[in-house]
Amino acid sequence: MGATGVIGGEVAAAAAARGARVAVAGRNPVRLARVAARVGAGRGEAFDAYDLESCRALAARAADRTGGALDAVLVASGAVAFGRAGEVPLAVQEHLMTVNASAPVAVLEGALAVVGPGGAIGALTGVIVDRDFPRTAAYRASKAALAAWLDSVRAERRRDRVGVLDARLPHLDTGFAQRSVFGTAPALPPGADLAAWVTAVLDGLLRGDAVLGPEGPDSRPVHLPGGPRAAGRIGGLR
Repeated sequence: MGATGVIGGEVAAAAAARGARVAVAGRNPVRLARVAARVGAGRGEAFDAYDLESCRALAARAADRTGGALDAVLVASGAVAFGRAGEVPLAVQEHLMTVNASAPVAVLEGALAVVGPGGAIGALTGVIVDRDFPRTAAYRASKAALAAWLDSVRAERRRDRVGVLDARLPHLDTGFAQRSVFGTAPALPPGADLAAWVTAVLDGLLRGDAVLGPEGPDSRPVHLPGGPRAAGRIGGLR
């Protein structure tokens, strides 16, 4: 889920390059078709973040198309807004919670039924979960909600040997902040290395890492291991 974004599309392509059979889902049909062709996924699955039942069914549909259980499902979609508390309209706050928390949770809840032992689920939350940035209260709350869900599910699924990855990426120069649904992005530092973070996300899913976050002045990826699990193929929704 989120294959039509820059990061999601690159993760899908990197997984395909490693030999994974990849299923893709996204909100923009034109870009989705382009990404699906790039990774050899046939047709992608277009989805509406406000149709939570449809979001929950995405992983099962991907499993049907790829011939069985999935090895991994990653959610890479999101929306951002900027404004002090009280400035961001309630409708925009609801949108952030739906796109950044409710829809990803629905997708990953559905994925738990088709990802077996040794597999993994994960989502891109962002360094915003750990760091306070100006005028990001509503955005941060929505991403923190998703991070809290991932943390709880990781504990629930540890005995099942299902990895749960929370990828807290730093700022990357993808244009995401400039596509805010409300407000204007503040001055941002230079973006971290996109290719390094794409590799780190895929490696984190393989290893069953719990949290992936930045470290040092170059914001290099650092993995905090989760429960032990066997390495397997990488597949699923991007």
